[in-house]
Amino acid sequence: MKDDFMARVLPDLFTWRRCLHQQPELGFMEYKTTFLLSKELEKLGFELHIGKDALKSESRLGLPTEEELNEQEQKALRWGVDEESLEKMSGGNTGLVAILDTGRPGDHVAFRFDIDALPINESEDSSHLPFQKGFRSREHDVMHACGHDGHTAIGIGVARYISEKKDTLRGKFTLLFQPAEEGGRGAKAMTDKGWLHGVHRFYTGHIGIESMPAGTIAATTEGFLASSKMNIRYKGTAAHAGMKPEDGKNALLAGATAATQLYAIPRHSGGTTRINVGRLEAGRGRNIISDTAYLEVETRGETKDINNYVWNEAKRMLHASASMHDVELDIVFVGETEEINCDAGMIDRVTHFCEKSDYVQRVLPVAPVSGSEDASFMVNAVQKQGGEATYMLFGTQLPYGHHHPAFDFDEAVLPVALDTFIHILKGGSSYE
Repeated sequence: MKDDFMARVLPDLFTWRRCLHQQPELGFMEYKTTFLLSKELEKLGFELHIGKDALKSESRLGLPTEEELNEQEQKALRWGVDEESLEKMSGGNTGLVAILDTGRPGDHVAFRFDIDALPINESEDSSHLPFQKGFRSREHDVMHACGHDGHTAIGIGVARYISEKKDTLRGKFTLLFQPAEEGGRGAKAMTDKGWLHGVHRFYTGHIGIESMPAGTIAATTEGFLASSKMNIRYKGTAAHAGMKPEDGKNALLAGATAATQLYAIPRHSGGTTRINVGRLEAGRGRNIISDTAYLEVETRGETKDINNYVWNEAKRMLHASASMHDVELDIVFVGETEEINCDAGMIDRVTHFCEKSDYVQRVLPVAPVSGSEDASFMVNAVQKQGGEATYMLFGTQLPYGHHHPAFDFDEAVLPVALDTFIHILKGGSSYE
């Protein structure tokens, strides 16, 4: 008799995605999202570790301000998060880990799903499907513009499958619903907590990134770069620009000098490098020598060593710009990622497991990428102890790119991704 699991779960899969899309939350402020997940997964018999129990708090990077955290916690209470649950997450300790052990010998398999949104105001264009269908973000300047709402919904589907089929599976399953992927801030905190210890195989992936037809997946990826993220502040001395300019120390010029000269860092012969100044704010008025400047900067490299080269050169230029204009410099490190090298053996494994899928039409052995991913910490932790790991892609057409106000994906990718994970579970953990 044909299993009807997918037919039963599909309506909920789309509902979860659209509900999450309407209620996006930024990294380390995913209080409502974590609460929703906890209520779904506690019904499924998983051992849950929520918030402070899921993270090593001191390993978090780039935390929101105390004011931002307090405001979001109050919103969560108004939305319906109970005080007991909120206490487990207070202070920016969001995300959860769900564990189910079948009690039968088998591999320990881990899956990671990221849950955070981006500081983008979502499009209200009539052609934008979330606006058309009434599930556009309800939060001003916060949007799921990268597909993490889909990832979270897929993760709930995976949890439901494991719960329903636990009597036919073997081994142990760990599901990591990770906060603050954007900016490379959250995975290290979960990794440092020790959840990957003893994991034999680790799977994660992403909707989109490369535009591909729904039904196409990539078993592995190559090209994810190590990266460093930092916030830069220059502090100078304000003065009247006409009457006493010589008394001023111009932080704006220091910031502008840094912003242009950072791009002059020589490329590295050993591999790909990137640098970007994503934000520059300075100045108080046309007749004031600016006493402040603020920059948000990132570096990337094909390997950790190459990224360190770019980062060290960037620091040198930042300090030189401060010295040139005689201003103070403060550098705050707010995020990082490592490179990812998927295990080649995962290609045959994923390809073979998906041969019987009704949703996966084509499996590419590898897809090229050029961004960065903090799941790198999880991948590398598993591989260092002898396990295997991969980062997959799930195809969808992308009329607009990731991190765009009109970003959206073809919801047909949701059952494709879920069925991929289901066949991985069937192939690698079935109980005979």
